[in-house]
Amino acid sequence: MFDALADRLESAWKKLRGQDKITQSNIQEALREVRRALLEADVNLQVVKDFIAEVESHAQGAEVIAGVRPDQQFIKIVYEELVQVMGETNVPLAQAEQPPTIVLMAGLQGTGKTTATAKLALHLRKLDRSCMMVATDVYRPAAIDQLVTLGKQIEVPVFEMGSDANPVEIARQGVERAKAEGVDTVIIDTAGRLQIDQDMMAELAQIKEAVQPHEVLLVVDAMTGQEAANLTRTFHDEIGITGAILTKLDGDSRGGAALSVRQISGQPIKFVGVGEKVEALQPFYPDRMASRILGMGDVLTLVEKAQEEIDLADAAKMQEKIMAAKFDFTDFLKQMRLLKNMGSLGGIMKLIPGMNKLSEDQLKQGETQLKRAEAMINSMTAQERRDPDLLASSPSRRKRIANGSGYKEADVNKLVGDFQKMRSLMQQMTQGGFPGMPGMFGDGMGNPLAAAGNRPSAPGWRGYSGGGTAKKKKKEKKKKGFGTL
Repeated sequence: MFDALADRLESAWKKLRGQDKITQSNIQEALREVRRALLEADVNLQVVKDFIAEVESHAQGAEVIAGVRPDQQFIKIVYEELVQVMGETNVPLAQAEQPPTIVLMAGLQGTGKTTATAKLALHLRKLDRSCMMVATDVYRPAAIDQLVTLGKQIEVPVFEMGSDANPVEIARQGVERAKAEGVDTVIIDTAGRLQIDQDMMAELAQIKEAVQPHEVLLVVDAMTGQEAANLTRTFHDEIGITGAILTKLDGDSRGGAALSVRQISGQPIKFVGVGEKVEALQPFYPDRMASRILGMGDVLTLVEKAQEEIDLADAAKMQEKIMAAKFDFTDFLKQMRLLKNMGSLGGIMKLIPGMNKLSEDQLKQGETQLKRAEAMINSMTAQERRDPDLLASSPSRRKRIANGSGYKEADVNKLVGDFQKMRSLMQQMTQGGFPGMPGMFGDGMGNPLAAAGNRPSAPGWRGYSGGGTAKKKKKEKKKKGFGTL
């Protein structure tokens, strides 16, 4: 996601490196690179023109503060304009004063609408909002069965009346059932088409008239680029939507949809789908997305992912063990499995500032190393996991583990040696306040897993490295003119 756009934009910053200040002449080449980057990302042409004009205007009038390079100042301006284009702030889902809140899902066939319905229901359930899904797609074969299956998977009830009933009546009765059962939110999955047609729009209008939804969300495929923005505008003109859900942002999307939808349609992106699993739905934050596009990571999203998985009591115990140098292979295995639950290694790494440059080969190698380590740890006895020193002093134990895991004795030797070094380093980090590797080890290391309970609330917060260090760095950045970037 956005890799090509990020690479192109980086070449734009290079045009300003080595310059003393931003001028009319030296900014033009950088602007040309930004323009090419946006066009190649399939951003709407008018959006590109307006974007470049705004960046140029702000850049020419910008004071380059002492100690800040022109390329850094230019990145800041581009970041702020990206946030502006995508909508400035997150627009939360509406919540009715008198339940149930009714959400109508719309979209073309093949955009992942039914799956998005289940993802949204699971997202709301995690927020302690009871949900019911209503299956009104009586045209697509097995659409109702698909929603019922997803409902069982996420433990959310599905209201359906079969494929012979009228979709408008199904929606109306589904809402009545939800009211009777005291359900907080009703999500209505509607039929899609291969293309926009009058029958589709008429049926949507009838369902909307019958249930009076608080939200009408259009599900659009990010792979369609700027066409997603045009589609959103058309649906809004015809039906009146309140927002969009962009799906398939984890694929080969070039980013054009995310950068075009708000400007072209006037409607906000409320959620983005970042994977096939039902857990893979995230609220859309323009500032976080801009940060990802510019290769600066997204620590807040990483922290939120961690918050869903960790137990703060466990995190406190883990910190104690690290400080006492008693972190063992059982703890290491638990952390690895926690990492897996948060998503792919590649997806997590891209949320960490500075890690976006890791190649696919490096990420695959990292995944392989984690699997190898897990296999070898699984071949250890419970006593060996609790006491790694046993392995350091016993070649016969290491040989047995190698035979049991299917790896060489040298691999086990390396795992044990690296683990001992890592344990010592982790102790130094927690006691001395060194910044560490986010996402794997204990608190006090800039680790979002253990620091999740201490998440800063400021929307522009960009990073965390333990205690007062983050505040100090943030103040320094403000002095340099970077604000919260």
